[in-house]
Amino acid sequence: MMFRRTLTIGLALAAGVALAVGAASTDLTSKGAKPRRIAAGQEVKITDYLVPGKITVFDFTSEFCPPCRAIAPALEKMHGKRADIAVVAVDINRPDVKGIDWKSPVARQYNLNSIPHFKVFGPDGKLMAEDGPDDAKARSMIVKWLD
Repeated sequence: MMFRRTLTIGLALAAGVALAVGAASTDLTSKGAKPRRIAAGQEVKITDYLVPGKITVFDFTSEFCPPCRAIAPALEKMHGKRADIAVVAVDINRPDVKGIDWKSPVARQYNLNSIPHFKVFGPDGKLMAEDGPDDAKARSMIVKWLD
């Protein structure tokens, strides 16, 4: 009888923890302590990851990109220090591809030809700046915030 009661309590606690973890991971619009990492090379609607009331910086990146790896710690630090800014890393690499995955669905979806590539959305959810072929407006904005 005691074993059955202990088992029931243990299962109830485990279920509660699982629900709490599940609830946290399904909230796509909270900032969190560290930048969220999304996509893993797959198509993604980045506006689903906007953080309401915050400037949201989308950093299109790859672990195989030296400039991406170089700026990542500064972006993470900015995310942690600035209450008004949330950073979301959009990983363009599919898990099985070594090297920058220019042919990934997400790289094609956003027509990427260089990374890091940034899109910055305002607290109202509207696009404020984006890097383009001849313009690094978003990057310039972010570099100022990093100073």
